[in-house]
Amino acid sequence: MIAIVIPAYQPERSLLDLLRELRGRTPSPIIVVDDGSRQECWEIFEQAARVKDLTVLRHAVNLGKGAALKTAFNHALCAWPDAAGVVTADADGQHLSEDILAVAGRLEEQRDVLVLGARQFTGDVPLRSQLGNRLTRGVMRIVAGQHLNDTQTGLRGVPRILLPYMLRIVANGYDFELDMLLVCKHREIRIVEEPIQTVYIAGNRSSHFNPLTDSLKIYFTLLRFSLVSIVTTAIDNSIFFLLTHPFGWVIWHAQVLARLAALTFNYRAARRAVFLRETGSPLTFLKFLALVIVSGTLSYTLMMALREHAHFALMPAKLTAETLLFFVNFLVQRDIIFATRAQPESVSHGPQRPPVEAAPEPDGDGG
Repeated sequence: MIAIVIPAYQPERSLLDLLRELRGRTPSPIIVVDDGSRQECWEIFEQAARVKDLTVLRHAVNLGKGAALKTAFNHALCAWPDAAGVVTADADGQHLSEDILAVAGRLEEQRDVLVLGARQFTGDVPLRSQLGNRLTRGVMRIVAGQHLNDTQTGLRGVPRILLPYMLRIVANGYDFELDMLLVCKHREIRIVEEPIQTVYIAGNRSSHFNPLTDSLKIYFTLLRFSLVSIVTTAIDNSIFFLLTHPFGWVIWHAQVLARLAALTFNYRAARRAVFLRETGSPLTFLKFLALVIVSGTLSYTLMMALREHAHFALMPAKLTAETLLFFVNFLVQRDIIFATRAQPESVSHGPQRPPVEAAPEPDGDGG
């Protein structure tokens, strides 16, 4: 069994048409999350709650698409712990019922992969959607090592094995969906794409995606490694400079101590902020320590070579060597050190909780 999840904020009545069409084509349970919509939208959710086997969950205030998805994922795990997974779809009319069911069918066939409903971006596609997807696609290829045609699609088949990890993601907005792809990379969960139709209604006016603020959040998610590396480099080079200049330490000794100090910050930051790993392991730490030793040795060798053969000053030589090793360090961390095969997490299999019904219509004062 696969549940269908639709997060909704200020939806239009077209949402009801989609829900009724889905119910006419599949017996799958449907979860709609009202993410703090205004009072004028409450009637839409009340009508939605009357659809057979449909649950409406409500946020008292708008928390973001990621938060709405996590609310639905948690409910699905509690209500149907043996489900194969869930399919997420948007409430703005961009996803057709036949495409939603196609993604569900693909997930039913391949229960250990994330299925992305990949738009083809042909025809009359809004410029901001074309540019946004191209930029994210390119950065994702570099940071996560994944070539995907549509990184921003909201139509996804999320396997059961991935859902518990999703509940631990901190992001609550549109950046949650990028973090989902990163978790798949680092948990070695394969991603496949199912072609779907590209639908934009009235220039995509019903979308609540803010091109400026939401794009900044997404790119911050993808560029966290660079930010962590900048801070790590600042720690490393500051200590190295202080030890070699005011105190006159031997270069090799200064290199070792500076690296050990930077390691203290970098291991925890890279593990949690970049590669979304809550806890480490002795093996992970040993692999990371080995990388530090090897990269430190290479950095020292390059630095001394630049000083001797290219007549670099000490600090420019060190900065140049570190820059050359930046991408090598990133790739090793991304593909070797912090990549972990996903293991099924235990979920309570106690008595199933009754479906959450739509909340009764609030009083006119909104209280």
